[in-house]
Amino acid sequence: MSPRPAIATVLDGLVDMHVHSGPSPFPRRFDHVEAAQDGARIGMRAMVAKSHHHNTQMDVLAMKGRLADVKAQAFGGIALNSTVGGLNVHAVRMCLRMGGKVVWFPTISSGRHIDCHPEDGAFPTTTVPLTLERIDIVDGDGVLKPEAVEILDEIKEQQAVLNGGHMYPEYIKTLFQEAHERGMKRMVVSHPDFVIGADPAVCRELIELGAFIEHEVGMYDPEGTQKWDPKQLLTWIETLGPEHTVLASDFGQKANPKPVDAWLRVSEALLDLGLPEKDLRRMVRDNPTYLLNLDA
Repeated sequence: MSPRPAIATVLDGLVDMHVHSGPSPFPRRFDHVEAAQDGARIGMRAMVAKSHHHNTQMDVLAMKGRLADVKAQAFGGIALNSTVGGLNVHAVRMCLRMGGKVVWFPTISSGRHIDCHPEDGAFPTTTVPLTLERIDIVDGDGVLKPEAVEILDEIKEQQAVLNGGHMYPEYIKTLFQEAHERGMKRMVVSHPDFVIGADPAVCRELIELGAFIEHEVGMYDPEGTQKWDPKQLLTWIETLGPEHTVLASDFGQKANPKPVDAWLRVSEALLDLGLPEKDLRRMVRDNPTYLLNLDA
């Protein structure tokens, strides 16, 4: 799909903080290099490769030679699920000090995710048999575990992004309150209306703590597997404000289109619905550029 000039201009400099390229135990349609290369169609500046299972910064470093001539920068991160040892500050420290940019607190190992997607094959089936354990960030009294606090300190020191993962909204709030008290300003909540179940009122509370709310254009792509109405996304943007919103693709799965094609279709739909171009640019370029500290 070729972008029309107006869309290409608006999206130029886009930063995608949520790309599910490979390798991964879940089936992926391309690797991190191929994802970054494809981003040239819309002038993508940077992307973050996300895996639910491993530290993707090591992938990016291993692909450094192939990435040398690719315009878009590729970064990795780590999701604190059971396959990396859960709340493992040692794994976080290595990822971030090797250049990783994002720490996702438990996603597929969170209680909320397991509630929504029990291990019955409803969530994408892995290509190899793996085990999964629930990871909680609070103790029996609802107090944040010491290892979670230690991870927050590492994220702050490395000026990385804290992402609430797929946890219960109250767990995300507990985590972000602690982060806020530490002066942390780079916090993200992904897809509040998918799995997590955070309504706009809860999101406003998280925004007050300094969070950005990330919505995934892949969910609104008519060629994708979910096909949500873009009007729903526009309502979220108007309710919370583009200054507090980040758009990302959440694509790269084998069963879905390429992220760039989702960006083109959904961006055009939002503009056709009346979203100002400056607001779209803020959400796809300016806000994620700040979060990843790309202009430092």
